[in-house]
Amino acid sequence: QVQFVESGGGLVQAGGSLRLSCVASGSSFKINTMGWYRQAPGKQRELVAVISSGDITNYGDSVKGRFTISRDNAKNTVYLQMNSLKPEDTAVYYCNRCNRITWVPLDSWGRGTQVTVSS
Repeated sequence: QVQFVESGGGLVQAGGSLRLSCVASGSSFKINTMGWYRQAPGKQRELVAVISSGDITNYGDSVKGRFTISRDNAKNTVYLQMNSLKPEDTAVYYCNRCNRITWVPLDSWGRGTQVTVSS
């Protein structure tokens, strides 16, 4: 099992920006598809963005054009740059390895990082 440590969340006003980071354990980071997910209160966890081992990216419809996922294989780290934040982006954000075709997460969840966007 790979373990994840997310950071970078906080309280921000609508229209603001945050950059989340996630450090993954293990030596096979560079071959894994990585995803960012989020869970808002009372809602199911949803996929936000994924990045393949070849740096191909995909985004949920609600964040397209506002969020950017990237990775640094030398640091075993995946990032999520979030711009033009909206109150509906408020959630706990998690990262995970995921299946490269189905994007289903593969490992146990970390603690996540809380993002709160005020109106």
